[in-house]
Amino acid sequence: MTTSPARTGGASRSRRGRRTFLGATATAALTSFALLAACSGPPKDDAGGVTDVKLSASTPQARGEIDSFTWAVYAEPPTLDYTVAFDYPQNTVLSNVCESLMRWTPGLTTEPGLARQASNPDPTTWVYDLRPGVRFHDGKEMTADDVVFSLDRQRNPDNAAAWAQVFQNVASIDKSGPLQVTVKLNKPDSQFPQYMATAAGVVASKAAVEAAGKDYGTTGGLGCTGPFQLGTWNKGQSIELDRFDGYWGTKAKAKKTVFRVLTDPSARTNALLSGEVDGGYLIPTESYARLSGSGAGTLYFGEGLSTVNLNVTNMQGPLGDLRVRQALSLALDRSGFVKAGLGGAGTTTNSLTTRAAWAAAPEGTRKSAFEGLPPSGQDIEKAKALVKEAGAGGKTLTVATSSIGQDVSLLATAVQAAGTRIGLDIRLKTIAPNAFTALFTDPQAREGIDMFPLTYYDSITDPLDLLTNFKTGAYMNFAGYSDPEYDRLVEQAGGVYPAEQRMEIAAKLQRKASEQLLWIPVAEWPTALFMNKRITGAPTTISYMYYPWAADVGAVR
Repeated sequence: MTTSPARTGGASRSRRGRRTFLGATATAALTSFALLAACSGPPKDDAGGVTDVKLSASTPQARGEIDSFTWAVYAEPPTLDYTVAFDYPQNTVLSNVCESLMRWTPGLTTEPGLARQASNPDPTTWVYDLRPGVRFHDGKEMTADDVVFSLDRQRNPDNAAAWAQVFQNVASIDKSGPLQVTVKLNKPDSQFPQYMATAAGVVASKAAVEAAGKDYGTTGGLGCTGPFQLGTWNKGQSIELDRFDGYWGTKAKAKKTVFRVLTDPSARTNALLSGEVDGGYLIPTESYARLSGSGAGTLYFGEGLSTVNLNVTNMQGPLGDLRVRQALSLALDRSGFVKAGLGGAGTTTNSLTTRAAWAAAPEGTRKSAFEGLPPSGQDIEKAKALVKEAGAGGKTLTVATSSIGQDVSLLATAVQAAGTRIGLDIRLKTIAPNAFTALFTDPQAREGIDMFPLTYYDSITDPLDLLTNFKTGAYMNFAGYSDPEYDRLVEQAGGVYPAEQRMEIAAKLQRKASEQLLWIPVAEWPTALFMNKRITGAPTTISYMYYPWAADVGAVR
């Protein structure tokens, strides 16, 4: 095993993560968290947590149409250009306006989207037969030329596409009929067809994109086919979507959807309680108990395919020694963090991947993927011994954090508390919320930072979505890890289409990556959704990132 400098390019398919941060109260919060962990146990339920978390498959189906509903988002998308839609705010909005060749369903399976069918005549060929009569928001019909253009935009290095890595094995994308597109691969790629249900597979009007030029995604329309079209965008305040009555599928139940940008967690919660907004995803964890007991609506939890981790970004310092990474993992109070940071709505884990990501794996394979992973329980004495053995006592580590909610901010605090107990000097560096995304895209933004909290969500129901991040040169391999054997297994798994066979290889990758602790796994985290009594119908799962969820929202009765 060797290490090499992290590379840029490729794509973040996950990205992810909910930014959070402590700011000026870091020292006080650290003291509070340490006392809770060391003396009194986790915070009581009235501190904002919930005790009975049950995952819901769905919410009750809407019974009628409504004029409009308002939805809270924690940040304003910098752009709605589908090629760089790699985070929660962008995709929460975009999924209702732009559609992909395939569709991720609320049940986290894949079904036809703008392509009525996808076929695989040989291991390196994918043929997409398009739905006839699909119209863009300007009324023009979608053609194979639009599909070729849209997918090629993802491959164009001038666009700095966040999804470019999805297309790394694509040799050509060609029109093979008026309503047919053929994708030729350089080698078999089991992941490519799955990502055609994400923003990587979005189809936009060639004419509309070219007419907008460099302003595409920031002003005017998006030239897409979804159940809603982009309406008024009041920068810094709100984004309005208007129902598209020429939609090829089931018409949206609401005539208008309004996304309110509420960056402050307290303001977001108060808006939900007062009815100023009707609902939202990514509910502040500190508000779970308050919302669930308010009587103003219902707090739901659904499958999230999300893990909370600590992402190692610098292997040149103390974290380059595996023993230091092991020590931090052993010193973390995961249970205390789940209670305080996730409001009790999560489970501690020693796995990089969620169990739900292995749904297609045979039982024996699932078992082997989770056996023998590094322990998740605390062992302070062993952690101290590892730090001493590594000669890392008193060494300084910098952890990035940012102020959006307490979930990740308290994780940064927990790391600082853990490090203090085992002889490390861990310092928190405040990153502005709007700048936190740069940690995922700009190596310069990561300079001077050794770790940062990362909530990673899978964009497909396949553990390779996460595990490929540790391949040499992968977009999110910020630590610059390189292991030829790991790379070989990634290549092997990627080339296997039958899921059962692919999962056997993925299980080996899971164990290998977990041993290295390049990301330190902390918890699995479900999707949280709140809706007031006026509306219903939104999916509870993380499918909302790519599924036109707002079209299902309507009147309760």
